[in-house]
Amino acid sequence: MSGLNGKVALVTGGTGGIGSAICVKLAQAGCKVVSTYVDEAQANDWKAKMTAAGYDFGLVKCDVGSFDDCKAMGEKVNAEYGGVDILVNNAGITKDGTFRKMSGDQWNAVLTVNLDSVFNVTKQFIDGMLGKSWGRVINISSINGQKGQFGQTNYSAAKAGMHGFTMALAQETAKKGITVNSISPGYIGTEMVMAIAEEVRNQIIAQIPVGRLGKPEEIAALVGFLASEDGAFITGANIAANGGQHMC
Repeated sequence: MSGLNGKVALVTGGTGGIGSAICVKLAQAGCKVVSTYVDEAQANDWKAKMTAAGYDFGLVKCDVGSFDDCKAMGEKVNAEYGGVDILVNNAGITKDGTFRKMSGDQWNAVLTVNLDSVFNVTKQFIDGMLGKSWGRVINISSINGQKGQFGQTNYSAAKAGMHGFTMALAQETAKKGITVNSISPGYIGTEMVMAIAEEVRNQIIAQIPVGRLGKPEEIAALVGFLASEDGAFITGANIAANGGQHMC
């Protein structure tokens, strides 16, 4: 991964399974990595574990669904780190339910955290990238934003919206040296997925042609490539990483 030494990377929701792998990969490439968090106790525990593993990650508290929170976070990060070169919009939640039973609160919560956050966070750093004529915005979408999923109208809509945002912003920023891309993971072997009952998990794996769950490190490797100079000719793309579960 060329050209990343000394770059500043912000990963929203970086203390989670996929987020942690992304933070590690970017740090290994020479980036100074900062993660947002909501739960202070969980974030401090994560930071302690990462420090013990030899990584010096920054932490900044932020409700990515709140524009005001993101504005304050952006001012802090820009002041402390001199801006952000690489932004990974990774934060997300689920509140599943069939559409007939889905409440307005379930819909709004998922759209706010998963989609509004992409605007809220990117808005704080895009001017800095434009000023430097270099930047990377990488949005972590989902297989279910591509194919839909029973009981996830809110999540699928938000994740599909992320890629619409990606394609539009990519066109606005391409001439200024900024690339904007999406990655759509399938089922990845995070703690959350591994906590699913084994019988159910095996049913999921049976639907994946490669016959296994993905690894967080495989998603992180894609992020590292797209962030690097090696991926500089790719923008407005959505890269599926789902083991062949959905092909289009």
